Amino acid sequence: MTLRQGVFLDLATIDNGELSLAALDRSLPAWRMHAHTHPDQLHERLADAQVVVTNKVPLDRAALVAARELKLIVIAATGVNVVDLEAAKNLGITVCNIRDYCSASVAQHVLGLILSLLRGQPFYRERVYNGDWARAGTFSLHDRPIRELGSLSLGIIGYGALGRATGELARAVGMNLLLGERRGMQTRPERLSFRHLMESADVVSLHCPLTPATRHMIDREVLQSMKPGALLINTARGGIVHEQDLADALRAGELAGAGIDVLSQEPPAPDHPLLATDIPNLIITPHNAWGSVAARQEALDQITAVIRACERGTPLHRVC
Repeated sequence: MTLRQGVFLDLATIDNGELSLAALDRSLPAWRMHAHTHPDQLHERLADAQVVVTNKVPLDRAALVAARELKLIVIAATGVNVVDLEAAKNLGITVCNIRDYCSASVAQHVLGLILSLLRGQPFYRERVYNGDWARAGTFSLHDRPIRELGSLSLGIIGYGALGRATGELARAVGMNLLLGERRGMQTRPERLSFRHLMESADVVSLHCPLTPATRHMIDREVLQSMKPGALLINTARGGIVHEQDLADALRAGELAGAGIDVLSQEPPAPDHPLLATDIPNLIITPHNAWGSVAARQEALDQITAVIRACERGTPLHRVC
């Protein structure tokens, strides 16, 4: 496959200026790098490209039909829903993604959320800055329970690369690992049923994809079945959790806390139910569990590897 001109449609979703683009630059004779691409700019930017890299810019049938030179699409993520795969296949366009580039970053983020919630770090930080420590009659504040990891069980739903990396880290700090099925699935050997896991785990971490079967998998009924002291961690997809139900459960004290890195709408609207300021024991991070410098550099390096492999006629991580 002869590839000459490449275009990166949304480089700013990966690079803030601190990554090395040298290998990617050398992968093709010519590149056009765009921080972002708006829908009205798409057709012009695809016009003479043989290679297109996209993270979040959708490529529908109309865009692909108009891109007459296009031979290869590289999705700068694992999820492939931004590309009309059927249209790409019909047009003879190879589509590849990148995989397993952020497992360590996500696993460490999950553990960080768990530790922050168990040790009450947001709560105690507030106590320091509002003057409670300065006014205290003792050297130490510990009037909110501080819990340790070693006696707790971590339930994981979704045991792919990210779930496995999280499980390995949890075992290393002494947590007991429980693997569970998704809601409605038949229980396999060495797995707990969804209901059993939700009722048993001290911490539940979600690592499954968002599908029609997993949308709102964690709803009011499920949240009420969890232990009163349990934590919910979601670094997968926002739509897996019914967000209003989670807000209500936290307000009611039905679980001890939640760490959320993903929302159903990103970026969220100001009136998103989980952004209310009266929700206790909730930590929200802006979908950056995956985004360590090392992980983002690995993403760029994998994009380069995909392009090189396609030029050799041996596509890497081919989707269609």
